[in-house]
Amino acid sequence: MERIAVFDSLYLTPFTGTMIVFLVVICGHCYRRVWKTEPENARLKAWLYGVPAAIGLMALAFLPLKF
Repeated sequence: MERIAVFDSLYLTPFTGTMIVFLVVICGHCYRRVWKTEPENARLKAWLYGVPAAIGLMALAFLPLKF
């Protein structure tokens, strides 16, 4: 079975991997702060921080790192 050529060019470089880790850490910290303090519009803020963190973790988990 042949591999699709589009997925051969889909990978993370060390720089983009590092930036995604940084983004996930910042968004995760902000998510936890919103969760603990429960400010006004807490659900909206939690979604705004949680979705980028989840997408970043999925990218780190499923995209290969190419040096």
